[in-house]
Amino acid sequence: MQSSVFKGKKIILGVTGCIAAYKATLIIRSLIKLGAEVKVVMTPSATEFITPLTLSVLSHNNVIIHTFPGQQNTAQLSTWHIDLALWADLVLVAPCTVNTVSKIACGFADNALTSVVLARRSPMVISPAADVDMYEKPVIQENFAKLEKQGIFIIRADEGELASGLHGRGRLPEIDKILKACELVFLGYKKDLTGKDILVTACPTYEDIDPVRFLGNRSSGKMGYEIAKAACLRGANVTLISGPSNETAFDEVKLVNVRTADDMLLNVKKSLEANSYLIMAAAVADFKPAKAASSKMKKENNFSEIKLTETEDILASIDKKGKKVIGFALETDNELSNAKKKLEKKNLDMIVLNSLQDKGSGFEYDTNKITIIKKGDKAESFPLMTKFEAANIILTQLLNL
Repeated sequence: MQSSVFKGKKIILGVTGCIAAYKATLIIRSLIKLGAEVKVVMTPSATEFITPLTLSVLSHNNVIIHTFPGQQNTAQLSTWHIDLALWADLVLVAPCTVNTVSKIACGFADNALTSVVLARRSPMVISPAADVDMYEKPVIQENFAKLEKQGIFIIRADEGELASGLHGRGRLPEIDKILKACELVFLGYKKDLTGKDILVTACPTYEDIDPVRFLGNRSSGKMGYEIAKAACLRGANVTLISGPSNETAFDEVKLVNVRTADDMLLNVKKSLEANSYLIMAAAVADFKPAKAASSKMKKENNFSEIKLTETEDILASIDKKGKKVIGFALETDNELSNAKKKLEKKNLDMIVLNSLQDKGSGFEYDTNKITIIKKGDKAESFPLMTKFEAANIILTQLLNL
């Protein structure tokens, strides 16, 4: 199940002149696959990096480059930039050079793209890309802040190797991050978590039996990672403590990789002091082998019985004073009553219930059906949705604790 928020949406994609312009092809394909209609407006310098024909073929629409397209000797009545701006449900500029950032921040309308931007009535998302020294100039950072004050959603650039060979912040983010920022805007969320420090745990833990075998569970970590991504896009400072997973975190997220329940406990205790919120989405093992073998156990040694011992309960053992703590409960029987017991027993501020009885909910799925229970409140259930949508509901509830 993919998010339905893009279905039928009309999106203007602005493409400006930098080396990352080729990634506009990936953005167009992804948006159309999600059900959106895309029209492209390029700056003249963008055509030096990628041809308009390429973007026209992929978007199935004509590409606009010049303010006066099809100019002839006779005057023509046309307000195409107004018509196009009114057509759009969203304007996305990706990649956006710092030159275009500065023009938009100052209200310039000196080319086709900036004219459409100034005429728009729809929300707007900008994903800047530049070399590190250009990107980090104070005047450019001031322009980012100025745009955010105007209600424009800025996706901060990633850090990494740049086209110049330098290393630093300025890379165009991965397509998934750009799409999730647009989804966030369509869902009506803003950067309402700015300045908040949130600790998230995700994934299973692996408890070693010997060097090649372990006890684990089917958790993929998707829910925890989607919470970390949503919180990051909404402006939070996010630390993610992750067990083994194939999921990837956003560039800004402080990622701490662990393996066992003991590792996770140690790192939660270490990180919690610097964070005001803990969202415990990890599926931590309840038991571990009493002693892990130092070499591979052989079948002929008849190890049909493995002595187990309980792992330390993270939520029960941490100091919650001054913190808001959210737990998860995955149940198969008596779901609601078991979740309420866990809420009280572990002194949580909120618990998120998943039931394996709900199709498409729980481990390994991209979707989830959640019920949220707070202290002293009635349980509130939500329909099946993507885990990113569920993550944003959880974060909004967190703000109301």
